[in-house]
Amino acid sequence: MQLKIQLRKKYFILRKKKYYEVDKNFFLPLLKLIQFKFKKKFIKIALYYPSNYELNILKLLEFKHISTQDTLLPVVDKKSLMSFFSWRKNEVLNVNEFGILEPLKSQEKVPDIILIPMLAFDKNKYRLGYGKGFYDRYLNKYLKKFKNILTVGVAFSFQRHHKLPINNNDVKLDFIVTEKGII
Repeated sequence: MQLKIQLRKKYFILRKKKYYEVDKNFFLPLLKLIQFKFKKKFIKIALYYPSNYELNILKLLEFKHISTQDTLLPVVDKKSLMSFFSWRKNEVLNVNEFGILEPLKSQEKVPDIILIPMLAFDKNKYRLGYGKGFYDRYLNKYLKKFKNILTVGVAFSFQRHHKLPINNNDVKLDFIVTEKGII
């Protein structure tokens, strides 16, 4: 556990130091993956609202193929459980207790694809988050019921760590997208 705490500090500082704004072309490999994996026209795609030098995933909304989908954002409840709700660019957002922007609650939805922020990742497609376990709890619960949810981590390539310490609650992602492509 102590190693994870040290790694979180290291990669948060590194991300802050090396952060840069990406343009929509960063996401071209991801767009191709989505179009390949999802033959149906309409999908539910879970994003996150970037904060703390997280990669700006909202650039994806500049692609018509994505902006016309059912885009979702996470909401964390009082029990620290995460759910996803529909959101459109420029719609009103609430600020939660962690200072994160969230959509207004409507009907909860289960995404077809979840784009996940991270502090670090490794070659085995494990991620290091902030330590609250929101995404891991959500994925551990919903991947049992909905096996077709595609999990994609989003990061800069400098966030790669050789081998992260993992435990039974950590979820291996399907893909990780960086400026160098898809892992």
